[in-house]
Amino acid sequence: MSNLALRVENLGKRFRIGSGLPYRRASEVLTNLGRIAVRAPGRLLGRHGSGRDGDRPDAFWALRDVSFDVKVGEAVGVIGRNGAGKSTLLRVLSRITEPTLGRFGVRGRVGSLLEVGTGFHPELTGRENVFLSGTILGMTRAEIKRHFDAIVAFAEVETFLDTPVKRYSSGMRVRLGFAVAAHLRPEVLIVDEVLAVGDASFQQKCLGKMSDVAAGGRTVLFVSHDMAAIERLCHRAVLLADGRVEFIGDAGAAVRAYSAAVRGLIATEVEFPVDASKALQVLRIRVLGENGVLLDLPADLNQPITFEITYDVRRPVPADTHAVLKASRNGQVVLFVDSLDSHTPLDLSLGRHVIRVGLPTATLNVGEYVLSTSFGGLGTPLDCIRDALAIELTDHLTGRRGLAPRPGVLGLKPNWTRTSS
Repeated sequence: MSNLALRVENLGKRFRIGSGLPYRRASEVLTNLGRIAVRAPGRLLGRHGSGRDGDRPDAFWALRDVSFDVKVGEAVGVIGRNGAGKSTLLRVLSRITEPTLGRFGVRGRVGSLLEVGTGFHPELTGRENVFLSGTILGMTRAEIKRHFDAIVAFAEVETFLDTPVKRYSSGMRVRLGFAVAAHLRPEVLIVDEVLAVGDASFQQKCLGKMSDVAAGGRTVLFVSHDMAAIERLCHRAVLLADGRVEFIGDAGAAVRAYSAAVRGLIATEVEFPVDASKALQVLRIRVLGENGVLLDLPADLNQPITFEITYDVRRPVPADTHAVLKASRNGQVVLFVDSLDSHTPLDLSLGRHVIRVGLPTATLNVGEYVLSTSFGGLGTPLDCIRDALAIELTDHLTGRRGLAPRPGVLGLKPNWTRTSS
């Protein structure tokens, strides 16, 4: 492992879906552990992660047989659809959770930024949290003080440095968290798509900083749905699907493999199994064309498109509940619509309801778009459907004229006028 920063060998992580166990007092648990230790001490001392119960009906493998190497100074992306196992992999490599099977080795200190404000204490100020987070990362006080001014300047929180972090916005917390992890010089920097929280200018700063980290001989492991960022920053990428490695290689080739996987989502209608535990649940999403019939794919962008969402309210939900619909291309959100933009609020009475979102002609350009939707109130998520389906748009007018597809995200074709000078 002389030139390797990270080696992963046959890594597996299993979770149990619902324990199905009755509540027990602590004294009962300790008594049972004592009995097991007396009767079969080998069970406690045996090799960790035998995986014998991996085929149980309540066992879910978030990762299975994952193996890859990362060289020192290399930037490697981890991509895949939601639920592919990306975040679980980074949590294992950050030693937040233990693997069920396999092993991994990391050379040097690891700086992890997996969630907004991870490791911050809400009652402490920004200044105090910089020292706390740095200490957790294994840095000395002198080392933290040496980089303190650069951290604060990068995070752009000078005005609020002595304000408790609980009063920070999510963007302020992620800026400060990223600044600490990036400036305290870990040999391996692990980042889990937190850049989606920052604004565009901060995202560019973060990408530039991670490029500097990799150029300086340190290693970056970067999870993102932004394929453009993956291609810009990373030398190689690992594509995960259903917890397994689908592809390892050049970042551009990995992005093309990811795009091919997205094509498997192309459909105009998808229904979801009933989950009675949800107070509000999305039951169906349809994509309609003219006259309210299902869209024919690939669809002509020169016709109006309507997204129809059927949802069921089973129990009372917060009055501020609203719906969000997103369309993404190459992992980048290009369309974001919110029911709060409408003058008509959602129907939150008990029962089944239907809402429709209509797009004017030529809103989106030629390409493939993945749709996601979510329902919830402020701080109260109710249902979230990521990567529900994908649609493919073409431009029949451009094709008939023998022209190449126009670049860009928007397909708008405004009227042109002229006047005499």
